[in-house]
Amino acid sequence: MPSYSAPVDDVLFLLKDVFGYERYSNLPGFSDAPLDLVEAILREGGKFTEEVLQPLNQTGDREGCQRNDDGTVTTPKGFEEAYKAFCESGWGTLSADPDYGGQGLPHTLATIFNEFASSANMAFAMYPGLTAGAIAALTIHGTDEQKQKYLPNMISGTWTGTMNLTEPHCGTDLGLIRTKAVPQPDGSHKITGTKIFISAGEHGMSDNIIHLVLARIDGAPEGTKGISLFVVPRNEIAEDGSVGSNNGVSCGSIEHKMGIHGNATCVMNYDSATGWLVGEENKGLRAMFTMMNEARLGVAVQGLSQSEVAYQNAAAYTKDRLQGRALTGPKSPEQPADPIIVHPDVRRTLMSIRSFNEAARALVIWTALHGDVSHRSDDEKSRQFSDDMMGLMTPVLKGVLTDTGFANAVNAQQLYGGHGYIGEWGMEQFVRDARIAMIYEGANGIQALDLVGRKLPANGGRAVMSFFNEVNTFLKENKDDEALGAFTGPLKKGMDDLQAATMWFMNNAMKNPDNAGAGSVDYMHLFGLVALGYMWTRMAKTIQERLAEGTGDNTGWLENKLSFGRFFMQRTLPETAAHLARISSGSDVMMSLGAEAF
Repeated sequence: MPSYSAPVDDVLFLLKDVFGYERYSNLPGFSDAPLDLVEAILREGGKFTEEVLQPLNQTGDREGCQRNDDGTVTTPKGFEEAYKAFCESGWGTLSADPDYGGQGLPHTLATIFNEFASSANMAFAMYPGLTAGAIAALTIHGTDEQKQKYLPNMISGTWTGTMNLTEPHCGTDLGLIRTKAVPQPDGSHKITGTKIFISAGEHGMSDNIIHLVLARIDGAPEGTKGISLFVVPRNEIAEDGSVGSNNGVSCGSIEHKMGIHGNATCVMNYDSATGWLVGEENKGLRAMFTMMNEARLGVAVQGLSQSEVAYQNAAAYTKDRLQGRALTGPKSPEQPADPIIVHPDVRRTLMSIRSFNEAARALVIWTALHGDVSHRSDDEKSRQFSDDMMGLMTPVLKGVLTDTGFANAVNAQQLYGGHGYIGEWGMEQFVRDARIAMIYEGANGIQALDLVGRKLPANGGRAVMSFFNEVNTFLKENKDDEALGAFTGPLKKGMDDLQAATMWFMNNAMKNPDNAGAGSVDYMHLFGLVALGYMWTRMAKTIQERLAEGTGDNTGWLENKLSFGRFFMQRTLPETAAHLARISSGSDVMMSLGAEAF
């Protein structure tokens, strides 16, 4: 049976020591969450995910969700009870607006808890995760009446939420949407159409499900300029807030899919369902992207989460599994063979995964803190910078953390040999569950195009120049720190490669856009490596300061962490050079063939 332990101490080290959490105490929400309270929340959150959610992960995967003859959906055994405990403990209310029943704490805390929950049980965590995205869209774009009607019950978890974009004939190209919205005299619309791949689309864990649906109003312009967003409850809601009969919304079937079997991924049918416009008519994508950006950061965390839980189990296995002898002679002569942890290649695999996980977690928290600043600070300059970092990092986090998270799950599975391919060990589930994160909420190739085509040139390149300036300023300030040289040296080389790649695009992408398309994925990963290297360099600086001060019982823990950082800088970060070489080769060769050649 697989296991999971929430990395609470690693998170607290990042919050307290690396990012100076107390510096944010002047912001709303942070002032209500001092470090001692944060630690208590995270330790309790870790305990909840370990004891309530993780035991249901493997059984939920095997049982899956079942669509019943009446169109209802039954979730795996234990999910309803776990969801009730989730709601009663208030985990879904952590960062939600206090005006509608939330606790108003920093969104960073909710992001951290999301990692714990996704590692413990990714399929379960998606139910409240989709609700959080719907809450964000309604909070920003909904009317006061809509907020009062939906948010209190959604924040409490009494009702859940979804996002409905994809249709059988269109995914990324939302301009092809056919779902219709017919205006009614009372200001509502009748929604008719079919949506597919709708996570948490139908289940019995909540009293109602609030669907956010993209549709086209009769007579609207073609393409993306004619798409509107509607809020469509599964069940009608009376004036007094009570839930009534079905609103013309039904689950046609459950998708038979590779992983996340515990989450009900549904084909949703809308048969003249009553919906209400959210935001402006024909401006639905603007409102939906609020939800999608929220979801993309959540999916990035899913990539990290599967990498983390796969690593934890693989590391434990390699210390127990006896196979062969160490190359330098027996390490456990009293046993018939040595544990496989003695082999350099096993250690290479484990250190590759662990060094990524630690830096990825830091990058997630760094970005989440910027998200809180962008929404809570009263300083316009700080808000703008943090908003720029959020926008810039969203495609990087989503693409890099999910690509690498899946690869890490595969590599962790490999350490089990044949046992990794067998269901009872749990490793093949981590691989299957991790795979979807590379696909949904915008496939990773689309994330790369978004980074290169939209985020780099936005506002005259302001965001990317701000990031470059931050990293280069850090390098300049620490250039004389010899003890940090093992980190600043590789980071400087990575930054040089990233800036060279950016300049290559500036000189070559305008005259031939295929050059940008051909190099976009490499650029996304190059950018991600530098961002992760920057996180490790900041962590290393903090660790060295703590070691110089004397840390008592934490000395060994910090020194071990430093070794993982050195490994990343020596063995992983130099991959920036290969990415730069591929980017600089352009698109001529790959675009030279006719389609018939493939």
